[in-house]
Amino acid sequence: MAELITAMVTIFKDDLSVDYEACADLACFLINNGSDGLVVSGTTGESPTLTDEEKLNLFSNIKEAVGSDVQVIAGTGSNSTVASKKLTIEAEHTGVDGVMLVSPYYNKPPQNGLIEHFKTIAKKSKLPIILYNVPSRTGSNIEANTTITLSKIDNIVAIKEASGDVAQIEKIINNTSEDFKLYSGDDGTTFDIMKLGGNGVISVASHIIGNKIKEMLNLCQDNNFEEAEKLNNKLMPVFKGLFNTTNPILVKAGLELIGQQGGPLRLPLVKETKEENEQLKELLSAFGLLKQSLNVK
Repeated sequence: MAELITAMVTIFKDDLSVDYEACADLACFLINNGSDGLVVSGTTGESPTLTDEEKLNLFSNIKEAVGSDVQVIAGTGSNSTVASKKLTIEAEHTGVDGVMLVSPYYNKPPQNGLIEHFKTIAKKSKLPIILYNVPSRTGSNIEANTTITLSKIDNIVAIKEASGDVAQIEKIINNTSEDFKLYSGDDGTTFDIMKLGGNGVISVASHIIGNKIKEMLNLCQDNNFEEAEKLNNKLMPVFKGLFNTTNPILVKAGLELIGQQGGPLRLPLVKETKEENEQLKELLSAFGLLKQSLNVK
């Protein structure tokens, strides 16, 4: 099955404390609108500004809200191996189904350092692990050979690939076992990755157009790439428009515009500009997604 997993936002109250009830409601909304699973406390969830206690509370609250049939993936990675290992071990007690570990950022380890980082955490956890390669944010790339090496560790089961390097992605798909999954980490590249044999997407745009993304994935799954490409091309303005500024600024604004709660952002992220909001309104209106278009009160 081609999977749609949403990297969900974290909703804050006006005082910027975590609104656990609103997060649980959003999780259920996402599952009812195409998502097969959720990543909690990833970059889209503003993980750099969440405490470990907040993350653990989110993991347990959201898992309880969506139930046993929905996979909840805990974002437990950081640029500290010790801290990532500790949070991963603690996450096991919250009921989550797996963890996602971002490549260490800022300290830019060499490839053998990346292998030792992920291997050290994997040895201490029973949970399935998804690697996350996003060079635009971390400053370093998990090279294909590194991913292939790590895929041989029993509980390292997938990678979220946001490098944009098609040759690298194809090499990983062709040189890992069939049960090792590769997810697109960028909505705009999902169709191309599915054509190469990818397994789905860990998405941001699914907050807004989840059912349509799921439809596109199902078409790919059925090898109907002609219709999938048509739908992908239709959705591309949304994929691009949500990233006109730093994520998750516009996806939170987009949730508010379609009648869902998005809430404020924690510094150093700030609310979208008036111009960005108007552009987003125009984009969502063209898709019939605005709250007034949907008749939501």
